Amino acid sequence: MLVPVLLFLLGFLLLIKGGDWFVDGAVGIAHRFHLPELLIGATVVSIGTTLPEVMVSSQAALQHNAGISYGNAIGSIICNTSLIAAITIAAKPGPVSRKSLILPSGAFFIAAVIYSLIAYTSGEFTRLEGIMFLCMFVLYMYLSVRQMKNGDGAESSEEEETDGNESTMTKDLLLLVVGAVAIAFGANLLVNNGTLIAAALGVPDSVIGLTMVALGTSLPELVTAITSLMKGHGALSLGNVIGANLFNIILVSGMAITISPFAVPAEKTLFGINSSLLVDIPVMMGVMLLMCVPALKNERLYRWQGILLLCIYACFTIYQFVI
Repeated sequence: MLVPVLLFLLGFLLLIKGGDWFVDGAVGIAHRFHLPELLIGATVVSIGTTLPEVMVSSQAALQHNAGISYGNAIGSIICNTSLIAAITIAAKPGPVSRKSLILPSGAFFIAAVIYSLIAYTSGEFTRLEGIMFLCMFVLYMYLSVRQMKNGDGAESSEEEETDGNESTMTKDLLLLVVGAVAIAFGANLLVNNGTLIAAALGVPDSVIGLTMVALGTSLPELVTAITSLMKGHGALSLGNVIGANLFNIILVSGMAITISPFAVPAEKTLFGINSSLLVDIPVMMGVMLLMCVPALKNERLYRWQGILLLCIYACFTIYQFVI
């Protein structure tokens, strides 16, 4: 029992320190090229913090564990939005750039609608659909790079200077890479222990994926969000959450489906209907709409959004384990 506890603590320390390095590197790059932090968060930072989801879902796919592959992606989106983004919004609501938000949020809803239609109509994901999602990932990255080159939304990063202007590009990249590796490794240590405990208690794979694994693999986003807030970079945190949610569909799910196509898990039902179709997907879409619509409409986030999202996450988690 001592070894799992020590590994858990090691994972926690790696997450904290890795998040610190990762945010410093990302902010340094954003400032160096006068790029909007929200856009950097939705691309570079999101890829790094989504690494645990990619690893866990791909490993589950190789083991033909559809419950973990499916639940991890959907659960991570719900966790990212109604826990991690909610903490950011509740702690520090404020203005956001609509211009920087349009591409990542628009891409998410397009991908989420396609994903949902497949789930509701056929009930299973084919390898061709997995490849389609991966192609969407490539297209999104291309559009993001083009947007960065065009300087869209560049107003946000010129206001702040890199600490002492002493940071070099090599140092920023090194912080980004080392931070991402530390985050991924630390999250993996926590996920493995959490999954074993949940499995020992007889919890279904899909529920483990939607809760324990989703929370564990979302710890990098949580660490990044808290670190970003403490360092005064709220836009980076919001961009990271939206980008990570998009990547959970087009990269994490796309990779898992391509490796091993699977059907929507039906381990749990509500009123005789697949619980995932009745609860999980609607909650996923609902929390993202609740976060993005006011931001796109009014170019600001409100504290009530964060509080409401946190309440939704609490109800969702209780439902998964109690009902």
